[in-house]
Amino acid sequence: MAEAKAPRERGGYTEDVSAETLAEIGLRYEVDGEIATITLDRPDKRNAQTFATWSGLARIGDNLPEQVRVVVVRGEGPSFSAGIDLRMFTPEGVPGQGSFGSAARLDGASFEQTVRQAQQGFLWLRRPEIVSIAAVQGHAVGAGFQLALACDLRIVADDVKFCMKEPALGLVPDLTGTKPLVELVGLAKAIDICLTARTVEAGEALRIGLAERVVTRDELAGAVRDKTAELLSTNRDAAAATKRLLQGAAGRTLEEQCAAERAEQALRLKALFGGAS
Repeated sequence: MAEAKAPRERGGYTEDVSAETLAEIGLRYEVDGEIATITLDRPDKRNAQTFATWSGLARIGDNLPEQVRVVVVRGEGPSFSAGIDLRMFTPEGVPGQGSFGSAARLDGASFEQTVRQAQQGFLWLRRPEIVSIAAVQGHAVGAGFQLALACDLRIVADDVKFCMKEPALGLVPDLTGTKPLVELVGLAKAIDICLTARTVEAGEALRIGLAERVVTRDELAGAVRDKTAELLSTNRDAAAATKRLLQGAAGRTLEEQCAAERAEQALRLKALFGGAS
């Protein structure tokens, strides 16, 4: 498995996704053919996240090689991610990154841009041309829960503990997690999970649709490998087209969805058998 080194110029600066740069912020990123693996690698901090984590995730998305079809997001150690680094709540913040207090003092436009940039680290995991899998063990709290929700599929260990902690801290979930949570479990259950900040364990996660599969901790890596192999067994372009259809279905009427299916199928048939453009 090769380390990913693909810095490029974007917007006037170099987006460095070298192993050394990512290691400094607690991320590992490896590409093996059609599979990319992102590892949150601060096990001593239970993979707590910072502004730098979100920036690093966004840089990986911006530089993802075109051949990648499956992206696996995992955490090193006993927890997937315990959420936000608590230093961000202190006046000093995280060295070189500031704090929530410093963010709160930004003007409206600057604050919105700061949050928008953080969200970019999560949004790209939904691209139609890839399928993202969260391999989740232990705590997936707050930002960790939202990172798991940003992925298309969640395969979890039987010790998983999902929790949307932000409301208990006086915050709201703002890392793209609210929409997929409602889509997966429904509005009432999402309200219950978020507004109580309670823990959702493996059995409930499977029952309400937060997890596709529950396995033991020892079986987690193998279960993800098996799912990855299944996903890679289908035609790449057909998979991307089908994901586009599925992603757009909720916002369309039945007639509109039928039209979208016809349009995608016309493109697929032309690609497979030729025909007039």
